[in-house]
Amino acid sequence: MSRKSIFSMVIAFVFALVVGGVAVAADTGPEQIVLKAKKGDVTFHHHKHQAKFKCGECHHGPGHSEYKEGMKIQTCEKCHNKQNAEMPKKLQKTMNAFHTNCKGCHKEKGGPTKCNQCHKK
Repeated sequence: MSRKSIFSMVIAFVFALVVGGVAVAADTGPEQIVLKAKKGDVTFHHHKHQAKFKCGECHHGPGHSEYKEGMKIQTCEKCHNKQNAEMPKKLQKTMNAFHTNCKGCHKEKGGPTKCNQCHKK
């Protein structure tokens, strides 16, 4: 994968998170968020997840403190990046952080776990 395509994916992802983060701060967030990915875009149904789970199950603050009402939602890249030496190497990539969190929860609670079930071309 070229650096240009990685950079493009990161920019698209950051944009989606910033838009989502601003909306979350204003109310309950967007109904859905489309995350651009090389293997196919992922449409995340935010409101469906909100109906079943507490915000802190996905959103967290420094040191992974659970989300509390009114907490500023940062982009994942704020901590999940190569410059953050305190972050485990695997989780320095946002893609790995999402796969760890989302796939782990899906395995536990019966959601989709195969690539093409979330990534749509």
